[in-house]
Amino acid sequence: MSQQQSQGQGQGQQQDQQQGQQGQGQGQGGGIDCYTVEHETRYAYTAPVSQSWQLGRLTPRSLPWQRLVSHSVQVDPPPDERHEATDSFGNAVSHFGLHGAHRQLRVRMSCQVEVGERPSIHAEGMPSVADVRDMVRRPQGTTDDLSAAQMSEPTPLVPLSEKARLYGAPSLQPDWPWFDALCDLMHRIHHDFEFDSGATTVSTSVDEVLALRRGVCQDFAHLMLACLRGHGLAARYVSGYLRTDPPPGMPRLMGVDASHAWVAAYLPGHGWVEFDPTNDQLADRRYITLAWGADFADVVPLRGVILGGGAMQRMEVSVSVIPQD
Repeated sequence: MSQQQSQGQGQGQQQDQQQGQQGQGQGQGGGIDCYTVEHETRYAYTAPVSQSWQLGRLTPRSLPWQRLVSHSVQVDPPPDERHEATDSFGNAVSHFGLHGAHRQLRVRMSCQVEVGERPSIHAEGMPSVADVRDMVRRPQGTTDDLSAAQMSEPTPLVPLSEKARLYGAPSLQPDWPWFDALCDLMHRIHHDFEFDSGATTVSTSVDEVLALRRGVCQDFAHLMLACLRGHGLAARYVSGYLRTDPPPGMPRLMGVDASHAWVAAYLPGHGWVEFDPTNDQLADRRYITLAWGADFADVVPLRGVILGGGAMQRMEVSVSVIPQD
C-alpha cells in the first residue's frame, strides 16, 4: 500500500503586478463577479491499482461574500463507495473508494460561484500588534476567538521557527497598527522572494524557503504564517483559486490556471483579513475560497492511498477559472 502523490499549490499563480494591484483595504467598490471553475486531476499508473481510497477538498466554501451556485465532482472509473463529510475546519470533504483494478483515475470538479466584496477594513482605532497578540492569548469565548487561538499554534508544516520570527520582527513591531504591520510583512515577502515554480516541493520547510529566497504561493503562505505565529498572532492557510488575465490581445487559455494559496489573519472585533504575499495584495473578488486550515496539509485538494500501481505514477492537474459576463 502506498501514499498517492498529492497536489501542491501555486504553479503559475503569480500575477503581473501591473494588473489588479490592491490598495490598503478590502471591500472597496461593489458588485459581484461570477465564475465557472474547472479543476481536473488525472493519475496514470504503471501497473493496475486494485484498491484506492481518496479524500478530496474540492467544494468552494459558502461565505457571506461567496455563494456556491452549482457544484459537481465526477470520478472515472466510478467509485464503489462515496460519502460526504465536513472536517474540523468546516471544509466539505468527499471520501470515495475504488475496489476494482484500474490503471487511470480522473477526478473532475466543476462549479459556478459568485464572489462579492470582503468586509472593509477601517484604519481608525486600529489596535497595535501587541494589543492583538494579547487578545489572541486571552480569547473571549466566541467561536472566532477560540478558533483564532488554535491558529496561533505551531503545526507540522509550520513549526516554530526562530529564523521566521526574526525575519518578521522588523514589520511586526509591538506598537505598530496591526493592519499596517501585516501589510508591511506582505510587501517584504513579495519583494524579498522570487516566484520560482521549480525551486521547492510540497515538503520544503519554512527555513529552507528563507535560505533559498524563492518558491511558490504555498511557500510564501507558510512563511507568512510562521512569522505571524512566531509573534503570537493568529493566522490560517487559505486555498482556492485566483482569476488571472491573459496578456493584452491574447485569448484566455483553458486549463492553464492553478490552485492558489494565501493567508487569513485574525483581527479581534473584525474577523479574518486575507493577505496574498505572492501577489502583494489583499484578497478581493478575484479570489475564490476553497478551504482553510492550519497549513497546507489541512487543505490538500486531493490525496489518497492506493494498493498496487507499480513503482511510478504520473499526475496531471489542469485548472480553469472562467469569468462569466
